[in-house]
Amino acid sequence: MAYIGSLHTSLGFTEKLRSWLSWSWTYVCFIWFGMVLIMIYIFEWWYFRKYGTSFIEQVSVSHLRPLLGGVESSSATGLFSSVNGEAEPRPSVSECKVWRNPLNLFRGAEYNRYTWVTGKEPLTYYDMNLSAQDHQTFFTGDTQQLRPEDAVMQKAWRERNPQARIRAAYQAIEMNHECAAAYVLLAEEEATTITEAERLFKKALSIAGKDINLLVYIKRRLAMCARKLGRIKEAVKMMRDLMKEFPLLGMLNIHENLLEALLELQAYADVQAVLAKYDDISLPKSATICYTSALLKARAVSDKFSPEAASRRGLSTAEMNAVEAIHRAVEFNPHVPKYLLEMKSLILPPEHILKRGDSEAVAYAFFHLQHWKRAEGALNLLHCTWEGTFRIIPYPLEKGHLFYPYPGCTETADRELLPSFHEVSVYPKKELPFFILFTAGLCSFTAMLAMLTHQFPELMGVFAKAFFSTLFAPLGFFADKMESFMPSSFWHQLTQI
Repeated sequence: MAYIGSLHTSLGFTEKLRSWLSWSWTYVCFIWFGMVLIMIYIFEWWYFRKYGTSFIEQVSVSHLRPLLGGVESSSATGLFSSVNGEAEPRPSVSECKVWRNPLNLFRGAEYNRYTWVTGKEPLTYYDMNLSAQDHQTFFTGDTQQLRPEDAVMQKAWRERNPQARIRAAYQAIEMNHECAAAYVLLAEEEATTITEAERLFKKALSIAGKDINLLVYIKRRLAMCARKLGRIKEAVKMMRDLMKEFPLLGMLNIHENLLEALLELQAYADVQAVLAKYDDISLPKSATICYTSALLKARAVSDKFSPEAASRRGLSTAEMNAVEAIHRAVEFNPHVPKYLLEMKSLILPPEHILKRGDSEAVAYAFFHLQHWKRAEGALNLLHCTWEGTFRIIPYPLEKGHLFYPYPGCTETADRELLPSFHEVSVYPKKELPFFILFTAGLCSFTAMLAMLTHQFPELMGVFAKAFFSTLFAPLGFFADKMESFMPSSFWHQLTQI
């Protein structure tokens, strides 16, 4: 009977313990959930004070909405060339426009040499197809008055094979010895030296007549020939005259050719004068404009700049202006510094570029790296400061700080413009802080526990008991070992103290 009574007592104690654990577990969950809500509120308040926007809203817009299909895919770029060399995209990615590279190389004298040496094609078919559309627009007059040689040249620009294009150009010359567009094609693609290309362009200029598009194209290419042959002052004069003669053709970006030539002459005052005219809020920006402005300001302080000294005394006004100019340039196009700092290999620039994209970065660095190297300490200042740009841009990165939001379709368009052997640079992603990840995980885990406790209170009580028993098992094992090693009187004496 005594044994049965003790058994009932033991069972009653077990039931009471289980009931107490279930009761306590429920209240612990409520207390834990309340603490999490308080932490979320504090974090949301801190995040709003720091970034000026709600963290929950940003997570919903930036991460959850794309998963739920709230943002259109930017995989289909669909860029088509327009009359002025700019490209008109499909409505879904209207922010991505392809521009003709104002410093594109000569196919016969430069691009083909790369193919001969490496066996690789530096230009993609997509890029060359855009150029073919440009040439058809530039060099073909009124379609109702097409001459026979014009019809031949229209077909020539569309030919995929270079030799077929050259044969068509000779056919047009046979039909009319004064077909300027045919000489342009031969200068671009058949001439294997810049000197030969210049000779053919001069021949084309002498018979171009009054076709404005043809005149502007030929004069610009002649100026570029002079620049490549070392006649820099002559090239500068030709570019200035061209800009004065055709002031309304600013979309052709002839001033970018002028800036590069002036930098080669180290005529920094003239460079600043050009920037003052074209670095305007109402005009479309470019990597050339932003980074040239940064170079001039960095050049004024870079020869004496030291990161250690700057950290001790702080930045001077001139240094602060230089750093801000670098941040402005990097925010416009974040891909350029890796090429200027030679952290990434350069390739030949494409014939078309995407502003703020990797293609524009390649084109800029290909021609301007030497100018940054010439300014003592400029690359060191860039190296020390460019990554700080991404710490001052509001989160998410696409929001921007000084410029319009960074377009998400640049990577897709750049992959069409740049050769397949080139690793396309993508916009740097801002890593989420550990505290944000921890808070998100904690909230998710707490919500799951609360839901399970509400649905299965008894089962969760058993689970909690097993969990805590397992959790404290090492402590019990350690206490048993300590009792076996310590004398029995030690614990009695310890409790008396």
